[in-house]
Amino acid sequence: KVQLVESGGGLVQPGGSLRLSCAASGFTFSSYAMSWVRQAPGKGLEWVSAINSDGEATYYADSVKGRFTISRDNAKNTLYLQLNSLKTEDTAMYYCAKDPGPDYSGEYYFLHVYNYWGQGTQVTVSS
Repeated sequence: KVQLVESGGGLVQPGGSLRLSCAASGFTFSSYAMSWVRQAPGKGLEWVSAINSDGEATYYADSVKGRFTISRDNAKNTLYLQLNSLKTEDTAMYYCAKDPGPDYSGEYYFLHVYNYWGQGTQVTVSS
């Protein structure tokens, strides 16, 4: 059974940083691309970032490009998201999600098809 457990969220001031982690189990982590998706209060899902199975290719939403960095450690079955220069509009519940294959399949899949959300980790950016 696929399990994705997010952690690392918290309350941070604008301009601050956080590092999110996603511990994966129940599948061969190194064979699948992974994404981060967030949901702000009262809003829909927003795809944030993706990384291919080997970590060689990364993708970012325009809203986070240059501030967030996605990475993975296939030996530890763990996905990361480094959040820097945080803004109040980054406040959201953050989820990690598994792609159906080794390459990022596009945000449409995560926004309209994917339905295996974990508990997420809350990021709150406030002064």
